[in-house]
Amino acid sequence: MEIQVTAKHLKVSPALSDYLREKMEKAQKYFDHIVWGQAILSVEKRSHNAEFVIHAPGQTVRSLATAADLYAAIDLASDKIDAQLKKYKERLKERYKAREQAASPLEEAGSAIQPAVIKQPVEPMTADEAAAEMESMGQEFRLYQDKTSHQIHVIFRRGDDTLAIIQPVKKLGR
Repeated sequence: MEIQVTAKHLKVSPALSDYLREKMEKAQKYFDHIVWGQAILSVEKRSHNAEFVIHAPGQTVRSLATAADLYAAIDLASDKIDAQLKKYKERLKERYKAREQAASPLEEAGSAIQPAVIKQPVEPMTADEAAAEMESMGQEFRLYQDKTSHQIHVIFRRGDDTLAIIQPVKKLGR
């Protein structure tokens, strides 16, 4: 991670610079691909300010801390930014966990729900012939190939005891 240090109204010593870089690099434990970080240190009268800005993937996180000592301000800003990064990473984990659960409802239920596989030969026939065959075999639905269009259709009985046919159609281009 590239770290830029900016100081206003003070001179940054090598010890302070090392301490600052050590605190900023703690953020690497949350994200591997942090683009860069920026630390802005300033002194105004009796208050010492430390501001951290970290650019993580898809997010920019900023924290500002004020203390009587510059090292204390750096510690506070580091703790704040760590808390923000931790919260952001937890949010990302929850989002991906929700996607995985929504993507596979059968896996979520485990082995309790097993989809039934029904193999049925597809024969060319009319809708009337398919309905008569479905009724004679006591089936809920019948898969057949329409004689005129040569497409696969499904005929089934609705809840109100009427028959309906599912016909495939091409998706319209946008």
